[in-house]
Amino acid sequence: MDPLSDMLGGIRAEGASVSQAVLEPPWAIRFTDGAPLTMLTVISGGGLVILADGTEFKVGAGDTALVRGPAPFHLADSAAALDRPHRTYEIACFDPERTRVAGTRTGAAHEGPTTLIVGGYRATRSRHERLLRTLPPALVLHEDADGVLWLDSARDALARRHQPGGQALIDRVLDAGLVCTLGCWFEQEGAEAPGWYLGAMDPVVGPALEAIHRRPRAAWSVGSLAAEANVSRAHFAKSFTEVMGRPPLSYLTEWRMHVAEELLSDPNRSVAEVAEAVGYTDPFAFTTAFKRLRGMTPRQFRRRSE
Repeated sequence: MDPLSDMLGGIRAEGASVSQAVLEPPWAIRFTDGAPLTMLTVISGGGLVILADGTEFKVGAGDTALVRGPAPFHLADSAAALDRPHRTYEIACFDPERTRVAGTRTGAAHEGPTTLIVGGYRATRSRHERLLRTLPPALVLHEDADGVLWLDSARDALARRHQPGGQALIDRVLDAGLVCTLGCWFEQEGAEAPGWYLGAMDPVVGPALEAIHRRPRAAWSVGSLAAEANVSRAHFAKSFTEVMGRPPLSYLTEWRMHVAEELLSDPNRSVAEVAEAVGYTDPFAFTTAFKRLRGMTPRQFRRRSE
């Protein structure tokens, strides 16, 4: 399994929100949920995503923006919206009673209605958070409106959200939209994409990463990982360190600890069982490695996560 599939495979929305809005100009909305991740796709029209620090991202029809929380942010038809904060919509995806309209304003930058679909994650898990830390505070994927893969599924989910299984459908649709968006964005970013993504695309590093993520418990060495890439040990070690910014075995240990964090969330697994699942036959050696990287023992981590 490649690193992107592995990290995205661990993402599971629970109680997520997906909604559609049609905004007649002039308009501005403020997102106040503190959601760890908000995804919005513009179907028609456009505007600006404005972060709490004033950073602006232009979005138009077909564009999808991902915004990391928990800080509130704005979506508006122009930056002038922030000069009149008493004349904005306030959107709380997870608490409809907090959503209010406090008036309108003048000076719209976009004529005609803006239509968008907004999805919000209520919470994230360990692997999800690791992925988010590799992303900027906000990103925009520019696509043609007819090519946005998740829109049809999102509309179907909205139509069925009050039927049995509706919430589960919304959760899975949001996950699918996130996978599509990030995969396309990483591809467009090229050399600016995170190191682990570049490594997965590298002909030398990629096979080794896939092997590590497929079998984290295996007794990997630099030599055996080099064999996966069918190159010499020296060439592999040099290439891996250059692309990933760390030696192969350091990456292996770090990934094992991420897997261990997820396994420790299961109270039915003992620390010894978790240790064995990530390649440590000695629970003491696992505890030592975990504490060195996480600053606490596995048991302390488990108690903190309860």
